[in-house]
Amino acid sequence: MASQNIYILGIESSCDDTAAAVLCNGKIKSNIVATQKIHEEYGGVVPELASRAHQQNIVPVIDQAIKKAGITKEELSGIAFTRGPGLMGSLLVGTSFAKSMAMALDIPLIEVNHMQAHLLAHFIEEDGFEKPNFPFLGLTISGGHTQIVKVTDYFTMEVIGETLDDAVGEAYDKCGKMLNLPYPGGPLIDKYAQEG
Repeated sequence: MASQNIYILGIESSCDDTAAAVLCNGKIKSNIVATQKIHEEYGGVVPELASRAHQQNIVPVIDQAIKKAGITKEELSGIAFTRGPGLMGSLLVGTSFAKSMAMALDIPLIEVNHMQAHLLAHFIEEDGFEKPNFPFLGLTISGGHTQIVKVTDYFTMEVIGETLDDAVGEAYDKCGKMLNLPYPGGPLIDKYAQEG
């Protein structure tokens, strides 16, 4: 008897990118990201503008992710969504959409802590990449959060160090703004630093 495929739609809306991915039995079938260019003129993410852009982007991004995966929405087994941490308005857009879609399809809804998801993304099936052995030490650098985390198993994680104020990426972006570099400044500062 052949096993049935499990398709999970993942929705990410914690900051300024609207993203959706479809996984089949732990392997990525599609991954669509809509980047918000509006923040470039401000040199950083403006929360209200981010949430409005999520409202515009979420339907086409999810539609593209499902189509690229080669399935229909009725084949989905569940919907995972970013519950937090992140920008409140942005999270509400993703949460509301995920809840509505899961209710309409009568499928399970899976809340995801996006900081834990960064650490557990290493366990997504991908050719050429080995999964880490437990325990391992993880460094997360995401939005307003920079953490060093001891990961004992899938459900046991301990933050052993974190920033008190800005995350590393935000500090890079603020320095980039002071140097009159385009937003986001982090990648350019990294590039120029490597070139000396």
